[in-house]
Amino acid sequence: MRSELFSRVHEEVSTPEALALQNGYLLKATLGPPVVATKGSMVAYQGDVAFEHKSAGSLGKLIKRAVTSEDTPLMTVTGRGEVFLADRGRNVFLVDLEGPQDALSISGTSLLAFESSLEHDVHRVKGAGMLAAGAFNTLVRGRGRVALTCHGTPLILDCSRQPTFVDMNAVVCWSASLQPTVQSSMNVRSLLRGGTGEAFQYAFHGPGFVVVQPSEGDPQAPTDGSSKGSGGFLGDVFGG
Repeated sequence: MRSELFSRVHEEVSTPEALALQNGYLLKATLGPPVVATKGSMVAYQGDVAFEHKSAGSLGKLIKRAVTSEDTPLMTVTGRGEVFLADRGRNVFLVDLEGPQDALSISGTSLLAFESSLEHDVHRVKGAGMLAAGAFNTLVRGRGRVALTCHGTPLILDCSRQPTFVDMNAVVCWSASLQPTVQSSMNVRSLLRGGTGEAFQYAFHGPGFVVVQPSEGDPQAPTDGSSKGSGGFLGDVFGG
């Protein structure tokens, strides 16, 4: 049997890292210590592997989940073997956190997996009010690797130069030192004329960065029978 499908580029990568890119759209987790991943992200695995619901971990976190009714559903992956994780063909990139004070705030829809050595908690963005979608983020902190996803090639904006505003559905992650607020662009005159479709944004300002994806939701399947792909990820930007 002969095919380009069987070329070496499609073979499983060999790496000592717990989390590594199999390719731009697929994450390989090599188990030793447990790995925490979003539920439903497993596409394949080899070896003796178990998947368990990730509990809140403390009474305080449990109460927060009950009050907010919003959280990224997580599972703990344990055992010996390799697990492959993905999210609807989205681009995958890695970020290495390097110490107790190193932290990253991540949009719930962009979190794919992280090493169990990292601490995590759920936070509500200031000024979100009764908003639900996009108003919560997961904060990860410590020493370890986290895998994120985005639709297409992301953009990094420096928030220290001037105020920065990002659609709530387009934000991927941001520096944990930043404290975004929710602002509304709606006004009566615009609403009377049909609105703009740009109702709410995150407002960032201060030392730090925000990562933005070129999409406000899941990519739509083309209707003309053609397929359009988008490449790239932030591995080069973060030096991974």
